[in-house]
Amino acid sequence: MELINQGIFRSPQVMIYGRDTFNQVGKETSLRGKKALIVSDKIMKRLGYVDTCIDFLLKANVQSETYTGVDSEPTDLYVKEALLLFEKNNCDVIISLGGGSCIDTAKAVAVLATNGGYIGDYMGEKKIAASSPIPHIAIPTTAGTGSEVTNVTIIASTTNDVKMMIKQPAFMPAVAIVDPLLSMSSPKKVTAATGVDALSHAVEAYLSKKAHPMTDIFALSAIQLIFTNLMKVFVNPTDIAAREAMSTGSMYAGMAFSNASVCLVHGMSRPIGALFHVPHGESNAMLLPAVLEFSKEACQERLATIGRIFSVDSKKMTDEFAAGYAVAQIRKLCTDLEIPNLKDWGIKQEEFENAIKKMATDAINSGSPGNNPRIPNQIEIEALYRTCYNYQFSASEINFQK
Repeated sequence: MELINQGIFRSPQVMIYGRDTFNQVGKETSLRGKKALIVSDKIMKRLGYVDTCIDFLLKANVQSETYTGVDSEPTDLYVKEALLLFEKNNCDVIISLGGGSCIDTAKAVAVLATNGGYIGDYMGEKKIAASSPIPHIAIPTTAGTGSEVTNVTIIASTTNDVKMMIKQPAFMPAVAIVDPLLSMSSPKKVTAATGVDALSHAVEAYLSKKAHPMTDIFALSAIQLIFTNLMKVFVNPTDIAAREAMSTGSMYAGMAFSNASVCLVHGMSRPIGALFHVPHGESNAMLLPAVLEFSKEACQERLATIGRIFSVDSKKMTDEFAAGYAVAQIRKLCTDLEIPNLKDWGIKQEEFENAIKKMATDAINSGSPGNNPRIPNQIEIEALYRTCYNYQFSASEINFQK
């Protein structure tokens, strides 16, 4: 009989989701402060989302300043710049508007503004955020990271090329506003990468050694929503019903992994991002099928449950077949979404080979591989990196009669 882990479940104080919920940012902000720092990026500014946010705030009598310096993966320099702007302008509440990079940057600012120090001090709980953070309202514009509902932030160190995974209760946003209409502007490539990122969150949360019944509910619901709708929004970006399902699935996946933790995929993904600047969602997608193949025998029953979600004819499946089917369908999904492998993304083989030992060490040091159903050693992670470099996602269709 499978043991049920003891668990803690944390989430934002308030979660608001559905179409046109962006317009509630003024009300929620006015309940928590009088002057907001909006942490965003140049794309959100160009699309008009930042100006819309400012207008919503003004209607609620909230003043604001903007920091739009976030570019791709969040770094400690972005955190430093945004924090200086927050303090200089006497802000008392933070709004993040954008993808996971904007949300993670804002999380770091919210904690440092009341607890001080360097963001890297909080990695591995070397420093605990004892004081309550600045109220943070997180508004995602992609259906992928789920960062709006997690107490995790990932910030790259610009001094040692390490992506610092930091997890403490203080990093949880106070409010999450998930409006699927904001994801309509995502390009196909971003939709694909962030969608598989969300799927990897849900799958790893379900397979994690720290999974428990509450996280299982959200993880399995997320897997169902994402697998059913990701290709729909990839093929037809204006399918609002599918966008809404993806936003909900991403949120569920974030709630699942924030409480159950992620595993080997994320442990291996962060060093790729730190050294080769591959966006987090894309690097997760590049690794997910190969890591599942590596882990399959150690989590056959749970992986079989996922495989049955993917099939309308699951009654014919043994656990062994269903587990293999899950991996095959994820491979096929990555193929259909045109996910590149590391080689096709443009990483030179010699540079990649020279970095493998450091990446494997950094992956282990992150702690995430220790949650994996099959815990790898240094040599096995190095071998997995080599497998993933030129991994072929395309897989043959499975015949139920075989």
